[in-house]
Amino acid sequence: MKITNYIAAFFIAVTITACTSTDEEITGNGNITLEFDNAFSTSDLLLDTAPYKGNETERIKISKIKYIVSNIRLEDKEGTIFTYPKNESYFIVNEENPESQFINLFNIPSKDYTKITFGIGVDQEKYLQGAEGQGEFLTKAQDAGMVWSWQAGYKFFVFEGTYTSINTPDETAFAFHMGSHGTALDNYKEITLTLKNSARVRTNATPEIHIVADIANVLKGTTKFMLDDAAQIHVNATKSPQIATNVNGMFSVDHVHN
Repeated sequence: MKITNYIAAFFIAVTITACTSTDEEITGNGNITLEFDNAFSTSDLLLDTAPYKGNETERIKISKIKYIVSNIRLEDKEGTIFTYPKNESYFIVNEENPESQFINLFNIPSKDYTKITFGIGVDQEKYLQGAEGQGEFLTKAQDAGMVWSWQAGYKFFVFEGTYTSINTPDETAFAFHMGSHGTALDNYKEITLTLKNSARVRTNATPEIHIVADIANVLKGTTKFMLDDAAQIHVNATKSPQIATNVNGMFSVDHVHN
């Protein structure tokens, strides 16, 4: 009889605990970290190392990878979207600077987030605010070599190195610089990624979303680029939008640390 009473008491306690846990109100704000981990196909990206396989016989050594991440939004499991403050939402990821690959976001409402959206580059709304409207970010971009000139606009994506091929046996420099060309050509694009498990932001817990950027997709994406055909692409009304589409497709979420 006592055993039966103990069992009944145990199940009541478990039920109360489960209800309390399920019905617990989540309040306050927390922080979240985005890690941008650059790779090349299935390999970790290393600068100025042994060559990676490009298209056909081309082999490439990468010396620079930099891109602008902007306009970050988070969507929770109920479909509510939190938009990070726009003036604080412009960052430069630089493979040469490991610290830049971790973007720390603050004062995020405590929720379980299932999707993330971000832009690559600077949107026209921000650009049209003029040089003074860019705040400190314009200086940061200039120092990082991510601006052609104010009139020409920002470089959204920088991809540089050397390559060889059966047709080009000597190491030859290549450079893809993609961005909007003032207001004449808008190459700003946004990416929405679904998280493999929710990022649980709490006042006492800071999740980390691990995003992989497969740089191989720049050459092997929707449009195939042969460096033998064009090793230098900068302001190009046809090829720059194609590079932007390839860059847009290179991101995926690997996992979330809670």
